[in-house]
Amino acid sequence: MSVPQPLAVDHELVGAAAEVARTRCRGDHHTMAAAARARDGRIVTAVNAYHFTGGPCAELVLIGTAAAQGAYDLDTVVAVGDRDRGVVPPCGRCRQVLFDYFPALRVIVGNGDRMRAVPVAELLPETYVWADHQLDDAG
Repeated sequence: MSVPQPLAVDHELVGAAAEVARTRCRGDHHTMAAAARARDGRIVTAVNAYHFTGGPCAELVLIGTAAAQGAYDLDTVVAVGDRDRGVVPPCGRCRQVLFDYFPALRVIVGNGDRMRAVPVAELLPETYVWADHQLDDAG
């Protein structure tokens, strides 16, 4: 059995998210930045909108921002924390939403020499497929 080869890390994408985290995350409202590369090569960035009632994570804001810019097919995503926290893996909700929107998406996780890109499905063992709950009207 062959061992899967690690996916290449998009260091330009990590740098874009880190730059947004460093320059745009201020105070308690915006503490995370995310960046995604669209299939056409564009990089889209966003920040979270923290609120005590919840509030969307940077990855979720990124999905809307990408759509607003006409980038509907994302290839790779990464989130970076403010205050030089480095790459932060997506929370459970974001993992599921990212999988639902982009099942072939790669997610950059880890820091330093442990940074790697993994398929989003690997972050969700025993993945729930959102469309499975919908009834087939063709019947």
